[in-house]
Amino acid sequence: MSDTEPLDGLSVHESADEKVPIESFAAALAALPVPVEIVGDDAGFDGTDAVASYRPREGFRDAGWVHCIRAGYDEFDTAAYEAAGTPLTNSTGIRATTVGGLAVGYTVTFARRLHVYRDKQRRAEWYEPAYDRPFTVEGASACVVGLGTVGRGVATRADALGMDVVGVRRSEEAGPGVSTVYHPDELHDAIADARFVVLAVPETPETAGLISTPEFRRMRSDAYLINVARGAVVDEDALVVALDDGVIAGAGLDVFRTEPLPESSPLWDVEEVLVSPHQGSTTNRYHHDLAELTAEIFRRYRSGEPLRNRVV
Repeated sequence: MSDTEPLDGLSVHESADEKVPIESFAAALAALPVPVEIVGDDAGFDGTDAVASYRPREGFRDAGWVHCIRAGYDEFDTAAYEAAGTPLTNSTGIRATTVGGLAVGYTVTFARRLHVYRDKQRRAEWYEPAYDRPFTVEGASACVVGLGTVGRGVATRADALGMDVVGVRRSEEAGPGVSTVYHPDELHDAIADARFVVLAVPETPETAGLISTPEFRRMRSDAYLINVARGAVVDEDALVVALDDGVIAGAGLDVFRTEPLPESSPLWDVEEVLVSPHQGSTTNRYHHDLAELTAEIFRRYRSGEPLRNRVV
C-alpha cells in the first residue's frame, strides 16, 4: 500500500456509540500517533483520514481507510468501496471469548434449570423440578455449526466443560475441542444426536433460513437450539411451531430476524426460550478489544502491510 497517502488522523463516527461508550473507545485509541476525533454526519474526509464507524455513510468512501467496528459489514456497500479504491475492514476475530461464553452459559442455564428457578424466585415460589429434568453438560453432545472465530470459541469452552463436540464447516480441519467435522451437506447428520445445536455461521445467501422445519424435525426432542450467529439463519416462524409442538426442547437466542424483538413475538412467553438483546460480544472491556484491533490495522496500513480483516 505504498502508493496510498499517509494517515494523519482517525475519526470515530458518532454511530460507534450504538455499540460502545464512544468517549471510552476514543480514549482507548489515544496512543495512536495521530489525533483521534469523534465526528458526526457533517464531517468530510480525504485520503489522509481513517474512519472507525458502526454504521456506513456515503462520505466515508473518500477516506483513506474505513473500519467497521462490528463483524457484520453487510450494511456497507462493498462494491462502492471497491470502485472507490477505499479499503474496508471489519471487527471479526475478537469475539471468541465473549460470544463463546454466552453460548456455553445458555447450555448450563438450560441444563441446571437456572432460568426456571429465577422465574419462580420472582413469585417467591419454592420450586423443585421433576427428577428427570436437570442434567449436566458434562457428557452432553453439542454440534457447533460454523467453526470460525466464534464457533471455535464455543467449541473450546464446551469441550472444557466435558461436552462431546462436533462441528460443521467446509474445511475438514477440526480445531481444538472438536471430535468430528461434518461438511455443510451433512448438516442433518451432524445435528441429529446433539443435545445442543449452536449456530455460529455468518449471514450469507447460503445460510439464510439454514435452520427451518426439516432441521427441527431432524433434531432430538430434548435438544436446544442456540443462535449466536445472525437472526436470518433461523426461520423464526418454524422455530415457534417447533417449540409449540414440542419438536425441540427450547432455544437460547441472542439474535433475531427483527431487532429489537417485537413485543408481539411469541418467543417472549416461552419458558424454555432465553432471549438476550444481541449482546453476545458486549462486555465492559469490549471498547478496549475494538480499540486494540483498530490500532493494529492502523499500524499495518501505515507500514504498508496487508490489512487484517480486510473485506474490500
